[in-house]
Amino acid sequence: MSENIKTVGGRKRLPIDADRVVWVKHATGQFIGFRKTDADAGTWWIRVYDPATRKQHYRQLGDLGGHTPARQYDEAMRQALEWFRSFEAGVVPNDATVADVCRQHVKALRLDDGDAKANETNRRFERYVYDDPIGPIPLSKLRRAHMEDWRRRLAGMPAVVWRRKTDKVKARNRPGRSTEATRERSAATVNRDMVPVRAALNRALDDGLVSSDLAWRVALRPTKGAGSRRDIYLERDDRRQLIDAATPEIRPFLRGLSLLPLRPGALAALTVGDFDARRRTLRIGKDKAGADRRITLPADTSAFFAAQVKLKHPAAPIFADGAGRAWTKITWAKPIKAAVSAAGFPANVTAYVLRHSTITDLVTGGLDLLTIAQISGTSVAMIERHYGHLRQDHAAAALAALAL
Repeated sequence: MSENIKTVGGRKRLPIDADRVVWVKHATGQFIGFRKTDADAGTWWIRVYDPATRKQHYRQLGDLGGHTPARQYDEAMRQALEWFRSFEAGVVPNDATVADVCRQHVKALRLDDGDAKANETNRRFERYVYDDPIGPIPLSKLRRAHMEDWRRRLAGMPAVVWRRKTDKVKARNRPGRSTEATRERSAATVNRDMVPVRAALNRALDDGLVSSDLAWRVALRPTKGAGSRRDIYLERDDRRQLIDAATPEIRPFLRGLSLLPLRPGALAALTVGDFDARRRTLRIGKDKAGADRRITLPADTSAFFAAQVKLKHPAAPIFADGAGRAWTKITWAKPIKAAVSAAGFPANVTAYVLRHSTITDLVTGGLDLLTIAQISGTSVAMIERHYGHLRQDHAAAALAALAL
């Protein structure tokens, strides 16, 4: 008599054998299996044969204890059919987890975009994925509910504004304690933090590790309108006042932010070799925009940069702190905060406000949005979203001049 795993009675009649799986053929090269481990339970398996590689691929489904004994075979068949369809669609049978594909994404970024972007992305995964309950979930079992739960956990985490280690503890040869300032995570920050996770999952889809993006397509959809317009603006005289109030160490960096609409991190990453004094051009390398870009500087701005690079090694940072190191978000925070306080400005004036102010001046000055986007390293859509209202005001003033 053939062994039967489809019914409860048939499985009860099987001998207990922890080393043997009883297989039932579903189709050519496709099987469902059951290994009986005690009188009333066992583990379910599925198996598929790949004729291209002549290899058998296995997947353990567990005991399916969440279903009644009468429904376990039906559930095993449901999961098996899903796996078989994925295999026929070209999906690699290996059951990679969310953490696995995130690590693979970091490796790919390191090859394609360099260490800076790969390291930043990996730091995000370390904070939000690797140690989160979402990390060990296999892609084959990933559902929309999992991603929605992860998104809620992400939104509930405070965002770190800055972090540093206390020197006193390090001086006693003990592990450094981190002190940090945090704020409530905004919808715009959640949108940004979801980007690398969505990119890693989409890469897994492209690589054939999963057959559909249903688990994250809607769950990780960015919140519309989350990036609110920048409303803090410093007039040119205000910017001069801020620079004058700053210490000599941070002053060139603030002036650079006032002369060019660059992200603070992009300006801080510039090296002497990025500046071509003869052609008056500046190469912007490490930036959120991705690929390198070059901008031509006006004479006064070029002269300012020429003064900053004088007698410096080509690999040296153009803007450096007192120790000769490039400024970072952590090191520029305190001196800029002190300058803001000394100048009598609100505490929410930051380095990024200078970028916003220079872009605002370019928009109201009549420069076309495409050129502004190219110089500042962002998209025309982003410029229109945050600064389009300024062009409308400019247009209204121009129309008013037409009055007879």
